[in-house]
Amino acid sequence: MTIETYIVYLGTVLIFFAHPPGPSQLLFIGGSVQHGLKRALPIMAGDLSANAIQIVIAGFGLASLIALSASAFTMLKYLGVAYLIWIGVRMIRDASRARAIRPAPSRGALFRRGFMTSAANPYAVVFFAALFPQFIQSDASVAPQVAILGITYLVIDGSILVLMGAFATRLMSALGSRFERWLSITSGVGLILAAIAIALRGNMEETN
Repeated sequence: MTIETYIVYLGTVLIFFAHPPGPSQLLFIGGSVQHGLKRALPIMAGDLSANAIQIVIAGFGLASLIALSASAFTMLKYLGVAYLIWIGVRMIRDASRARAIRPAPSRGALFRRGFMTSAANPYAVVFFAALFPQFIQSDASVAPQVAILGITYLVIDGSILVLMGAFATRLMSALGSRFERWLSITSGVGLILAAIAIALRGNMEETN
């Protein structure tokens, strides 16, 4: 992989992140506001761990196997949709509780929540499988190139998550508990809408 190709890849990934927050980002923002940025870091660790597994799967070409099994892919999709809706409803419900009496989840629970929210999107493997070949040289060893592209993506993703979480916690400190409730409800609604969008996307692909 040439340095020019790598720079183009960096630009492509940064452009990809220039969109409204996705499910994992909304979850981390909501967790940062509810529990503090440091306490919410296991959510990010879970999210990035799921992404790393998805990158490995895409790197070994298993996305094509997922595409071949339409029924398995559909089942994974709707399980993911149900999970995202459940998390969204839970965030909205938790926002109505007073901060002082809200039970703090364990780090393990937060990690699992971040992991499952990221893993719940079956299109992630397909995304990585479609993205990486555009920047991989076929006449060189593939594994190191996938590692470089994957690690770069994870570093950018993690950095953006930390910036979003830090910004949200600063706003909470400035605006108070009313902003916290509003942002938690907004994040929960955003997760539910993201789940609906995933379901509708799948239905549109099935009818085409």
